[in-house]
Amino acid sequence: MTKVKVTQVKSSIKRLKSQKLTLQALGLKKIGQVVEHNATPSILGMISKVKHLVSVEEIK
Repeated sequence: MTKVKVTQVKSSIKRLKSQKLTLQALGLKKIGQVVEHNATPSILGMISKVKHLVSVEEIK
């Protein structure tokens, strides 16, 4: 299964509560933190919800 590397690049301050909770669910707590997840539809949906706050790289 394909993996994705998600990096938080912007702050969650002054964001909607749902966006803050989505970042928390992805395991991101601070700017510059990197997490890896399997590219499941649910994870990709969460990433698309906060795409303006994170950068995504595909890992093979």
